[in-house]
Amino acid sequence: MVTKPKLTREIAGATAIRNPWGSGSAASGLTPSRLASILIAAGEGDLEAYLTLAEEMEERDPHYSSVLRTRKLAVAGLPVNIEAGGEDDHAEKLADAVRELTEAPEFGELVDNALDALGKGFSVNEIMWDRTGERWMPSDYRWRDPRFFQFHQQRPDELRLMDERDPVHGIPLAPYKFVIHKPRMKSGLILRGGLARLVAFSYVCKMYGLKDWLGFLEIYGIPLRLGKYGPGANEEDKAILKTAVANIGSDAAAILPDSMLIEFEQISQASGASDVFARLVEWIDRQVSKAVLGQTATTEGTPGKLGNEEAQNEVRQDLIEADARQLSNTLNRDLIRPFIDLNFGPQKTYPKVVIAIPEKEDINALAANLEKLVPLGLKVSAQEVRAKLGLSEPASDADLLGVPVQPEPSEEENPVQQRALNRTTLDDIDTIAEMMLDDWEESRSITDPILDAVKAAQSYDDLLALLPTLLEKVDPKALTDSLAKAGLMAHGEGREGEE
Repeated sequence: MVTKPKLTREIAGATAIRNPWGSGSAASGLTPSRLASILIAAGEGDLEAYLTLAEEMEERDPHYSSVLRTRKLAVAGLPVNIEAGGEDDHAEKLADAVRELTEAPEFGELVDNALDALGKGFSVNEIMWDRTGERWMPSDYRWRDPRFFQFHQQRPDELRLMDERDPVHGIPLAPYKFVIHKPRMKSGLILRGGLARLVAFSYVCKMYGLKDWLGFLEIYGIPLRLGKYGPGANEEDKAILKTAVANIGSDAAAILPDSMLIEFEQISQASGASDVFARLVEWIDRQVSKAVLGQTATTEGTPGKLGNEEAQNEVRQDLIEADARQLSNTLNRDLIRPFIDLNFGPQKTYPKVVIAIPEKEDINALAANLEKLVPLGLKVSAQEVRAKLGLSEPASDADLLGVPVQPEPSEEENPVQQRALNRTTLDDIDTIAEMMLDDWEESRSITDPILDAVKAAQSYDDLLALLPTLLEKVDPKALTDSLAKAGLMAHGEGREGEE
């Protein structure tokens, strides 16, 4: 039963039994046997050590922290859509109210904190309701330490709040007060479903590998300092040499008698042995990536290739879809329904929060198809194309990009007709040329004597001998008169064209 006055009060804050500082570290000095006991206790309902270990694993292992955060961000970065419960005005009114709720800055923090359940198995956020306005609205979503809660022994799916009133079983969680996200990454008990439980053994192996690697480097990373003394050295000389050998590793300086010598010996096989530890750590990191991201391809950068890209490209898509679907169900159950009930009363159908991966449009394929199909008569909505391209409707006074305006084509000309006109229509120059050709007889007084001389000559020398006599026979007057007349007419036509 909902008690409205309690909705504005804090319920799951820190108390004597709900200690926010915990009871100590679980990861320090962790051994395989200690890990086994922690996991067994968690499987039986004692979660404190396990939840502390899950928190410390995120703090101590950079790779696990990175891939886990990548998986969280892959969902947190998805768009939040609101679907109305119907098509009538009332359903749209409820959907608008939910949109206002999800657009508040606090909602994004709720999503981030709810995804903490991926590592630990569950996450609890307390809703701090505010009634000072027209509606019941969450003023804050307060993340609660999962160690403040426990599962009921007889009903292992029921989460209860640890409280002094019932230290053994805890007390039920108040309705409309908590957003409880319990992702199902495998069937079975919720308290056994977190990624931290899956990765815990790999974490222990990696810590042991790193410890051995550092010990190896401490011994073999520095060359062996070998002191040599002569056969006549006494105990005091040997002590001086030993002190010098011990100090030269850090001081890089020493004073020795001439009879003593310090040499540095490199261990040739040390580098190969060191690679064993590196390969072990890298192999464990790849297994952790598979467990958290579902793949290992993009968790490390590769020379010459893109390394860490967008979070949604690094996590396998089916994992993102499952995480988003389960988070949507949690928000609809623990936030949207209480919000609608408190402000509008119980409804037959409720608006829904839908967190999903948006469909990616192949822009190149879309453009190619439009280029081919639109000229064939395909009718396409410009608004729909803009939506797929991510473009908005242009304003009426906006500068628009478009196809350059082509000049209107001139009237098509008939080539046959043009050829016929070119043959029949003469301009003034053509008229003058025709007139000159009609008077070609006037040039014979010049050409005939020359042609007769060419015919009479037997050789080139004979023709040269006849040329002086040709000037007496040639009469150029008729030709020069004709050329002068034609030149005068052409000049007159040119002057008339200028005017």
